[in-house]
Amino acid sequence: MRYFTQTSDLRDIRLKLCREALVWKDLHHPNILAFVGIDRESFPGSLCLVSPWMEHGTVLKYLNDHGRENVDKLLFEVAQGLQYLHSHHVVHGDLRGANILINDNWSACLADFGLSVLASATASVHASTRAGSPYWMAPELIDPPRFGCRYARTPASDIYAFGCVCLELYIGRPPFSEHGEVGALLKVVNGERAERPAEMVSGLLWERITSYWAQIAAKRPLSEVVLVRKRTQWSPRLG
Repeated sequence: MRYFTQTSDLRDIRLKLCREALVWKDLHHPNILAFVGIDRESFPGSLCLVSPWMEHGTVLKYLNDHGRENVDKLLFEVAQGLQYLHSHHVVHGDLRGANILINDNWSACLADFGLSVLASATASVHASTRAGSPYWMAPELIDPPRFGCRYARTPASDIYAFGCVCLELYIGRPPFSEHGEVGALLKVVNGERAERPAEMVSGLLWERITSYWAQIAAKRPLSEVVLVRKRTQWSPRLG
């Protein structure tokens, strides 16, 4: 359950929440968190988006508890969910390990997609500037004028975030987390990228991950291409 307190323009909040709910309710995929409904009764003064309880928690908790043997499988499932969203013209907007849950089948399940548009109208959503999660933020979201665009989350910014999720799942932390949020943002917007953890990530895999981090959004692969790559990487292990 995710709730939004009515501390700003109530009509604006309701319109945005209902728009997200209308999108979410029509999405049906094994790697997308299911939508149950909207609850206005459990917490007076709040609106709640209700989803099934995920007993196993986030993908980060799963990897900490069970080791990283299944990272490739989980990333393949994340790629499937992301491609499904993009095929339905939905931008996740906040893809990161904390928003990837493990369902009862031990598969990755994307959650909280598209909710960043609600953050500007609600005080209860914990997020940084412009509702972004800094370590997963594409350069064009950090400094739009430098890239000749307006601030807008896009499929390309999702792909950038997916690259960050790849590293996060392999090593347990997102790119540049050791530099703090401001330091990480400065490095990314200036074109710097994390170094390859050679003991965990092959050269070919790193080449693919860095393509997701292309400084120019138009040079990043589409989610369909990402899915094909992950399928190729994972398919030898499929039953």
